[in-house]
Amino acid sequence: MLAELHVELVAADRKVWTGEATIVVARTVSGDVGIMPGHQPLLSVLEFGPVTIRTADGPVVALVHGGFISFADNKLSILAEIAELAEEIDVERAERELEVAKADADAQAELKAAARLRVATGTY
Repeated sequence: MLAELHVELVAADRKVWTGEATIVVARTVSGDVGIMPGHQPLLSVLEFGPVTIRTADGPVVALVHGGFISFADNKLSILAEIAELAEEIDVERAERELEVAKADADAQAELKAAARLRVATGTY
């Protein structure tokens, strides 16, 4: 059996996911980070982007809108302002948001809508 770490993904309004994982990849202000069992303690600020949690049952992917990531004693806490699991994202709505952002020439909104769409469709 592979070594695992305990993961809790929490948004401001709810507990999004909790369980055991072999690796978690997240985007921080310092760049992408991969956390595996036995990793050095870590505290970092999360960027807007996908978080991939690899479990024995397959990957769990979420889109986080900022927050913090903390690892110590083989426990990883992801505290997000907003977190959406890939299966919770409405693909049609994300496509409409992307089209509106493009039409409005809103680069920031376009990046966020495109990221939501990539996470929802598994093309991140």
